[in-house]
Amino acid sequence: MYRFRISGKILYNTVEVSANMRVTLAQKKHKIGEKEKNLKTIEKTAEEEETDLLIFPEMFLTGYSLRDRTWYEAEEIPGPSSKEISRAAVENDMNIICGMPERGKNDGRLRNTALLATTEGRLQKYRKTYLPNFGPFQDKRYFGSDDDIPVFETPIGKIGMLICYDVFFPEITKTMAQKEVDIIAVISASPSTTRKYFERVISTRAIETTSYLFYSNLVGREENMYFWGGATAISPKGEIIDKASYFEEDMVATEIESEALEDARRNRPVLNDTRKELMDYDLE
Repeated sequence: MYRFRISGKILYNTVEVSANMRVTLAQKKHKIGEKEKNLKTIEKTAEEEETDLLIFPEMFLTGYSLRDRTWYEAEEIPGPSSKEISRAAVENDMNIICGMPERGKNDGRLRNTALLATTEGRLQKYRKTYLPNFGPFQDKRYFGSDDDIPVFETPIGKIGMLICYDVFFPEITKTMAQKEVDIIAVISASPSTTRKYFERVISTRAIETTSYLFYSNLVGREENMYFWGGATAISPKGEIIDKASYFEEDMVATEIESEALEDARRNRPVLNDTRKELMDYDLE
């Protein structure tokens, strides 16, 4: 059973988010296959922003449509690029999330990975669970999937990460909620043809987990794909707090407080009422 305290009373779901925490969504254009330029964008943005959590989109380090170049651009974690991002996080006293292709140290397999570099110099990661293989998306051709759904303890709260197509599968966020997640960061490479689906589903994920959700999407063009941006900050009640422009560079900076989590969880106790035994059922 998860709990938090209000006026000495024990209620459900531990809340450890620091008051007045600032989250920034960096809707910056990237250069496909040009890691050095993209790293400089990450470093420059970190130097310019005063924030606790800075979030870049899916595969921002290299670009999304690498195709057969994916193997050559992928790196182990820790590796050269992730160490540079970690240095930027420590020097600027912020946590940084960024998408990148990862090469497994032990098995050599490629994964579509969300990197979390903390203020304390730690490198955490989440590997994409659901790999699309339809329309313009060819993730299954290049990446292996993973089934680990971690939630990371940080000085600003418990953070979970999703990558793009993952957000359409509520079992992932529900699992994170059972691990007492406070903040869900969804990094994405959604082209304009899929915008309406993402805009409909992200608020739902916030409501059903009573967590803050931050959606960070690529912006700009890669070959025939036009990424729409639209970075969005969503409250634990599913309300849009702030949203970036479509199809152009922008920034979203939002302050959040633990009281909003407490209020949402007190008034809509979906986490307490979740029947975990139904989350692992036999269709037969």
